[in-house]
Formats: sequence, C-alpha cells, structure tokens
Amino acid sequence: MNHYKKVFLPAFAAFAFGLAAYIPVAGAQTAQSAQTVAESAEAPQVLIQRVTQEVLEIARNDKDVKAGDRKRIHQLVETKILPHVDFQRTTSMAVGRYWREASPQQQQQLIGEFRSLLMHTYAGALSQIGSQKPDFKPQRSHADESEAEVRFQVSQARGGDPMQLSYRLYKSADGWKVYDVNLLGAWLIETYKGSFAAEIGKSGIDGLIRSLAEKNRKLAGAPVPKA
Repeated sequence: MNHYKKVFLPAFAAFAFGLAAYIPVAGAQTAQSAQTVAESAEAPQVLIQRVTQEVLEIARNDKDVKAGDRKRIHQLVETKILPHVDFQRTTSMAVGRYWREASPQQQQQLIGEFRSLLMHTYAGALSQIGSQKPDFKPQRSHADESEAEVRFQVSQARGGDPMQLSYRLYKSADGWKVYDVNLLGAWLIETYKGSFAAEIGKSGIDGLIRSLAEKNRKLAGAPVPKA
C-alpha cells in the first residue's frame, strides 16, 4: 500500500476540506458575503458532496493539473481544499498532550509545517484523479448536533474494492469545519499521533518541527506524480 493510499490518498475527494472555499473576484464582495453565509448554513453532507463534485470536475478537466503542474495544483489546493480546515484543532489533537507544553511560537510552527505536509500530499493525489466516483452514506451526527461524520466510498477506476472514507466535522462560529479524516479504517490524527509522540520523546518539540520541515523540503523538490 503506497503512502497516499495508506494515510489518506483521496485528496480527489477534496479531503472535503475545500468545503466553502472560493476564489475572490474584484467588485463581488457583497455577493461573496452572501455566498459565504449560504455555504456556512449548509448541512455537512450537502456541503461536502457539492464541493467534492466541484473539485473532481476541475481536477479531471484542468490540463495543467493533469500534467502535474505544481503551481496550478497548489493553487487549487489552497483555494478549494485548505481554507476551511481547522488546522489548529487538527494539529493540536495530533500532537496530543505535548501541545500544552509548546510555546505559542512552537504551536504556530507546528501548524504551519503540518499544513504544508498535507498540502504536498493533496497535491500529489489531485494530479492522479481519474474516473473515481464517490457514493455517500447517511450522515452521523452527535446528539447536540455540534459534530458530524460524513461517510462515503470511492470506486476505483480499474476496479477492485471501493475505498471507504469518513470525515469528522464540528460546527464553529464560521460554519462547519473538517478536522479529521478516516481512510481504510485509519484516522489521520491517530496515524500521526504516534509518530509525533515518538519524535518529541526523542528530540523534543523543536525536533518534531525540524523533522516536519525537512520532510516538506524534500516533498517540495519532488516531482508531482502524473496521472
């Protein structure tokens, strides 16, 4: 099982982190504000289904994305996938009990490096989108409706068993935010929690920051896989 599939390959499902992202257009501030309000009011499953289809459509038809153009792929990830992730929540949960021991500066460095790591992973997966088709399952919500889990499976272009995915969201003041994803039975936060704890135990919080920064430097220089 390769890295993308093992951890959370289908960025083509947008990590559903694109949620309500959009590219600003000059002179359209009022329309954008109305759009933002409407999007934040969407139910989690409706929101994710809509944006998943949007990102799939772009990735399948954009010649630069299909060609592995790093600049264009990163632009797509930045505008459609990353803006509505609660990276502080995701990072703090992945770092676990050590988060409270980190200084505010270290916390911001961890958030920045983890965000970059996810960016590189999504960029690599987006360039490999084919004819995958998402099939959504009934949404699970907490009793107080402050959190939700959206589940679906993705059929593979070359056959084989569909990949099972789940997204965890919580309701913030700005609308629904995604903070965790499950692929093939492994939650992203739990996947990283063990390796983060091991690195901190060996080299401290600064050691984890250096380790993430080094991984990002290597990924930044690696070619983006082509479909």
